[in-house]
Amino acid sequence: MSGSSLILFIVGLILLIAGAEGLVRGSVRLAASLGVSPLIIGLTVVAFGTSSPEVLVSAQAALYGQPEIALGNVIGSNIFNVLFILGLSAVVSPLVISEDLVRHDVPIMIGVSSLVMLLSMNGTLGKPEGLVLILLLVVYIAFLIWLTRRRPRAPAVVALVPPHQGLRGYALDTLLILGGLALLAVGSRWLVVGAVAIARMLGLSELVIGLTIVAAGTSLPEVATSVTASLKGERDIAVGNVVGSNIFNLLGVLGSAAIIAPSGIPVPGAALTFDLPVMIAVAMACLPIFFIGFRITRWEGAVFLGYYVAYVTFLVLDATNHEALPIFSGVMLLFVMPLTVLTFSVYLVRSRGSMQQRPGERGGGD
Repeated sequence: MSGSSLILFIVGLILLIAGAEGLVRGSVRLAASLGVSPLIIGLTVVAFGTSSPEVLVSAQAALYGQPEIALGNVIGSNIFNVLFILGLSAVVSPLVISEDLVRHDVPIMIGVSSLVMLLSMNGTLGKPEGLVLILLLVVYIAFLIWLTRRRPRAPAVVALVPPHQGLRGYALDTLLILGGLALLAVGSRWLVVGAVAIARMLGLSELVIGLTIVAAGTSLPEVATSVTASLKGERDIAVGNVVGSNIFNLLGVLGSAAIIAPSGIPVPGAALTFDLPVMIAVAMACLPIFFIGFRITRWEGAVFLGYYVAYVTFLVLDATNHEALPIFSGVMLLFVMPLTVLTFSVYLVRSRGSMQQRPGERGGGD
């Protein structure tokens, strides 16, 4: 039984990754052929495409009576996207942040994260809340379209996925999109079934499984996309992919799951008191880091990675009632977090002084 569940989970994950890869490649090529800018491609086509595993997994979980996996998948994916993916991408190659991202999309990510927290306060995300989130997704997409039309049209040469030319190329891209969607549909169902079985065997809650294994698994397309984009110099895509995915996860994935779930999505107390606040804090952490010099340095990326390891460690210790949990929590609360705040505060003061002395450099990282 355990072996078959693990195989089902792994095969489902492989199908998800393959399906997302096909969907992203086909979609990006079509968008690039139409002259869409790299930042908008990262915020929309790539972000929504790499979030397709979250869409299918959360929808399947909500439809078949595992709503906590749907909730944990979204929250865990958003935390994973910022701390792990941005952290790893920055360690591989320091990331330059677009000023538009700092001014528009990061505040939207923070606002949407806070809104989900508010909507969850009654303990359930039902159909009305789901409709609100979907409506806001439509507004966000309309905002991006309006923003794109304000800018001069420019050819988008995307090193990540070079566009095809001609009718044959468009046909191939369409087949990649359709094939990717088919693989996603099958893989998402197998992954959910396998994850539920594994959770029951290990005695873990479906929320914890969703926050960790499922969230990391469904975010693997984002990992590959952002790291590859960073290595190839498409840093707008690397960062825009993460921010756009997080916005889409909260509005599109969680919104659709809340509508699909027969009785809505219950929000456990643990998610309200810990996981949702962590997700908001992670989103808010992006703003000062992005704003200071419009870049993420290697050491800031390493801090992000360290905090993700600490977060997962806490979840595992808490779920298993490990005796080391009080010691670990005390160290994080009394030493690691204050030290990090102090370090970033000193860095902020120094960076502001440096930017005042060299006012022309701030806009140069765009």
